Amino acid sequence: MTRRERTVDVLVVGAGPAGLGAAAELAASGVRRVEVLEREQSAGGIPRHCLHAGFGSNRPNGGTNGPEYARRSTAAATRAGAILRTGITVTGWAGPRTLDVTGPGGLERITARAVVLATGARERPRSARLVPGTRPAGVYTTGELQQAVHVHHQHIGTRAVIVGDEAVSIAAAGTLRAAGVEVVARVTDRPPVLPAALGPRRGAPLLTRTTVTALTGRTRLTGVAVRHQDGRTTTLPCDTVVFTGDWIPDHELARRGDVPLDPGTRGPAHDSAFRTRAPGVFAVGNLLHAVESAGTAAAEGRSLAAPVRHHLATGVWPAGRPALAVTAPLEWIAPNLMGPDGDRPLNNRFILRTGRQLTAPLLVVHQDGLELYHRRLLRPARPGRPFHLPADWVDRADPQGGTVRVSVG
Repeated sequence: MTRRERTVDVLVVGAGPAGLGAAAELAASGVRRVEVLEREQSAGGIPRHCLHAGFGSNRPNGGTNGPEYARRSTAAATRAGAILRTGITVTGWAGPRTLDVTGPGGLERITARAVVLATGARERPRSARLVPGTRPAGVYTTGELQQAVHVHHQHIGTRAVIVGDEAVSIAAAGTLRAAGVEVVARVTDRPPVLPAALGPRRGAPLLTRTTVTALTGRTRLTGVAVRHQDGRTTTLPCDTVVFTGDWIPDHELARRGDVPLDPGTRGPAHDSAFRTRAPGVFAVGNLLHAVESAGTAAAEGRSLAAPVRHHLATGVWPAGRPALAVTAPLEWIAPNLMGPDGDRPLNNRFILRTGRQLTAPLLVVHQDGLELYHRRLLRPARPGRPFHLPADWVDRADPQGGTVRVSVG
């Protein structure tokens, strides 16, 4: 079959909040040929399936719901002049900035002056978490649950266990209750960090320091076997289990294009201007840091426009940027490449994650044996939650030096 070839100025892969934010800002700022490819039939990303409020607002119950937020984001991009194409799958790379795609119109090969990867993130399913047992019906991730309830209007079950203790687990509980499902418990292997009464007030007990050891049932889930840290075991009777959190970037396309990944985030290594190590290839949103809010992803998309325009105008691409790395118990940092000119990240801060709870951690930054920064945070840092490292020190880093390391003193 003949493959149609054509060119664009900027090709954005992924029409979630980050991709749509980038496309809207780029098109509005005068970039002529901005095209967005989305493999789903509708644009908007994960918010399409989130009926709770809070999108587009810093207040918990402010803003709008997810579907309306997705519609507004999509309309903003098309109104600015970006071309949005849904039902289009990127199948591979034919060159540094050339992508092969397929869709209802057949095969295409699109070459862009700049490529923006905004493919987002996904939750790891039960199989990837190595939870043993049979393979009965009634096992979901949060995304699968939201689609089953809000898109396909399927019957879910009657009693559910949620595996996870992140903000998304609260959203999963809300989705289950909207579907008429009783939430039996939330289970996490992490220690308690909030008053114990908070779990029941949210509608279900929170079992901390508890590990899921197996799923029971054949054709339909009948229970979730758990083991507490003290060795006690039990089985929670239920017909539904939802695995929440444990996000991983959708980095397959980046890997196929030999875009180097950061070992901590498992997304593309990138600097504060969202430049990867592959010339002309930018990355943005939760592909880089699984996972932040839709508002954070959209804001990154909008701020991406300036460095993309600069690249289109100059063709300049920095080389030899030092990496940023963390030491345990820190898990990752984003951005994770130093910019060439002391560039600072969005909101003048880096995003950090920790593997265990830290009370008032002392953050220390070193490069080549020289301390660049140290400061104690006034608030605790929790696993599964972002916290931040101010970027006030970046001007003191050597752009030609070794790896910049962030540790807890």
